[in-house]
Amino acid sequence: MAGLYNASTTAEELVKNLADEIKGKVILTTGPSSASIGATFVETIAHAQPALLILAGRSTSKLQQTADAITKENSSVPVRLLQLELGSLAAVKRAAAEVNSWSDVPYIDVLVNNAGIMATDFALSPEGYESQFATNHLGHFLFTNLIIDKILASSSPRIVNVSSDGHRLSPIRWADTNFQEGETYNRWSAYGQSKTANMLMAVYLAERLGSKGLLAYSLHPGVIVGTGLTRGIPFEEMAPELVALDRALGNEQGWGKGMSMKTSQQGAATTVYAAFEPSLRAFNGKHLDNCHVADPWVDTVKPWATDKVEAERLWKLSEDLVGQEFNY
Repeated sequence: MAGLYNASTTAEELVKNLADEIKGKVILTTGPSSASIGATFVETIAHAQPALLILAGRSTSKLQQTADAITKENSSVPVRLLQLELGSLAAVKRAAAEVNSWSDVPYIDVLVNNAGIMATDFALSPEGYESQFATNHLGHFLFTNLIIDKILASSSPRIVNVSSDGHRLSPIRWADTNFQEGETYNRWSAYGQSKTANMLMAVYLAERLGSKGLLAYSLHPGVIVGTGLTRGIPFEEMAPELVALDRALGNEQGWGKGMSMKTSQQGAATTVYAAFEPSLRAFNGKHLDNCHVADPWVDTVKPWATDKVEAERLWKLSEDLVGQEFNY
C-alpha cells in the first residue's frame, strides 16, 4: 500500500489505511494551532480513535480552537493542552516538567515536532540564540530529550521532525549560528540552517536510540497554501531574496522548479505517514517526502542534512547551547 502514495495523497486517505496503527496511541504534537498542517494532522488522526491527543503550543487559546474542532467531530477522543514556548529554553523546561508530572500519562507513543517559524526578522531568543534556530531546533531538541523517558516507555516509540526542503538553503553554520549577531543575517539562510538541524536530529536519534526501539524521521510536508506559518509574510518583498540565495547555491528552485503547491490535507499526509506507516521500520532516521523515503537523486536531500558525522556534531553543539548533556 505504501508504494501507492504520492504528492497528491491526503492525510484522510492515510488515516483510513493506517487506522489500526493509530487507534489507542498517545500522540503529542507541537504547534497544532488552527489553520496549520499540525492542526490538520491532529484533527484527521482523531478519526482513528487515538487514546490521547496532546496539543502543545505557545498560545493555549489557539490550541483550544483545534481541540474544539477535534471534539466536535470525535467527542470520545481525549485532548489535553500543554503550553510550550519553544523559543525559550526556560519555558521548554517548565513544559517538559509538566509532561513528566502527568502520572496518568506513563508513556507517549508518538512525538511530532511540528511547530516552527519561517523567514523572520533577526531576533535573539532569551538565551541569546538566533530565533529560528532557537525555536525550530533548540527548543525541540531540549523538549524531546527532557521527555525521552516517557517516549521510550512506549512499546512502539516514534519521533517525527517536520523539516522542509528549505534545508537546501544552508548547512549548519558551525562557527557562526548567530550570523554575527545579525550583521550578516539572511532570513532564508537562517531558516535553512534550522531545517537542516531538524533532519540531523532525527538521524542522530535513530543512530543512538534505534537499539532501544525508537524510530525517528524527518520530512518535507510540501509548500502549503494558506497556513499559519506563512500568514503575514510579505512574499512579494522577500521572494527576490529567496530566489537570489537559491540561484547562488545552484538550486533548481531558484528558477521556479520543484515549487508546486499542496492543500493542507496533502501537506499533512507525510506527517501521518512518518508517524504511523509500519514499513518505515526498515528506514530508521530517513528523510521523507511525498509519503515515501526521499531519494537524493530525485528529491531535495542535501548531504549536509543526512551525514552521521554532522548529526553527532550538531548534537554536541546543541548540548553545549542548552547547557545539558544527554548520553544514550
